[in-house]
Amino acid sequence: MQTHKSRLETIDTIRGITLISMILYHFCWDLKYIKGLNMPWYGTFGSYLWQQSICWSFILISGFCMHFARKPIRNGVLVFLCGIIITCVTVLVLPDAPVYFGVLTFLGSAMILLGAVISLYNKINSTGNAGLSGINGKSNGPDLSVANLKDPLWGLFISVVLFAITKPINRGFLNLFVSNIALPDTLYGQVGQDVLHNSYLTYLGFMQNGFYSSDYFSLMPWIFLFIAGYFLHSVIKKKFGLGIFHINIKPLSWIGRHSLIIYMLHQPVLYGITMIL
Repeated sequence: MQTHKSRLETIDTIRGITLISMILYHFCWDLKYIKGLNMPWYGTFGSYLWQQSICWSFILISGFCMHFARKPIRNGVLVFLCGIIITCVTVLVLPDAPVYFGVLTFLGSAMILLGAVISLYNKINSTGNAGLSGINGKSNGPDLSVANLKDPLWGLFISVVLFAITKPINRGFLNLFVSNIALPDTLYGQVGQDVLHNSYLTYLGFMQNGFYSSDYFSLMPWIFLFIAGYFLHSVIKKKFGLGIFHINIKPLSWIGRHSLIIYMLHQPVLYGITMIL
C-alpha cells in the first residue's frame, strides 16, 4: 500500500479484521445453505448488519487506498478479472447460488473508473499548468490534482449524500430523506425474464426482475461509498503521523496486505470444510 516507513499499518489491520469477519460470515452461509444446518439467526436483521459492516469497510478502505496505488487501472483490471473467475467457478460448482456482479467485479470497476477520471483530470490540469508556465516563465497555476483538492470535505459530503440517496436503487426507488421517489418500472424489466436479461442495467444498479446472485454489488450505490473513501483520505491525511494510524497487529496486518489472494482462496477452502463436516 505504501513504503514501509510511511505505511498506515492500522488500515492493514482493519482490513485483516474485516477479512476474518467476512470468512466467518461466508462459513455461516455455507453451513446454512449448503450443509443445511438450522441457523434461524442467520438471515435476521442482525446478520444483515454484520454483512453490511463487512462490505462497507472493504469498499471504504479500497477507495481510501486508491491514493497509494501506482497503477490503479491495472489493479482494477486484475481485480475485475478475479471477479469474472469467481462468476465462472460458482456457475459451474454452485449453479443454484452463482455470483454475478459480485464485490470483486464492483471493486475492479470502481478502480478502473476512478483511476481513469483521476488520470484524465490530472493530465488536463498538468497541461494547463504547463501552458501557464510557458507564458509566465514559471508554473503558477493552482494545484488542481484530484488527490489534492483544497476542500476534500465537500467531496466526502457529496459522496455520502449520493450514496444515501441511491442506496435503495436496487429495489426501485431513491431515498430523498423526507420521502422516497419510485423509479420507472421499465428500468427493472419484466417478471419471468432470463436471469441475465439487460445485465448492463443490473450492473449499473437497476436490478432486473428475475435476477439472482448470491453476492451482488452494483455500480450504484456502491461507487459513491468508494469515492467517499477516496476523499476521506484527503480529509484526514494531516493526522497520519498520529499513533492511531500505525497500530500494527502483525497477523492481522499480514492478512490485510494479502486480502485479494485470501479472498480468492477462502471460499474453496470453506466449501471443502463444509463438505467434510
